[in-house]
Amino acid sequence: MKKLIRRLARVSHYSPLSSSSQTRVPEGYLPVYVGDEMERFVVSADLLNHPVFINLLNKSAQEYGYQQKGVLRIPCHVLVFQRVLDALRLGQEGSCDLQHLLSQ
Repeated sequence: MKKLIRRLARVSHYSPLSSSSQTRVPEGYLPVYVGDEMERFVVSADLLNHPVFINLLNKSAQEYGYQQKGVLRIPCHVLVFQRVLDALRLGQEGSCDLQHLLSQ
């Protein structure tokens, strides 16, 4: 896990090429691709230490390994990931069982 976090810190300031130009990721954020659709999200690095996000990182390591090339990929449905992010941003962890969402 520590290797993955160090690697993310190195790539957190850059994002891959978009359809027409390269976009810069704000400091303190990192780009991730989610689901089979590979939808791009830019998430706060503060979330990396949250237990739910650690669960996602562990799933990513199990599915893709620690030697991923490029941006971090998260094996999760886009809609579920979006709901998790919304709940974490709003501090609504108690209002929904985020671990249950991720296990589906």
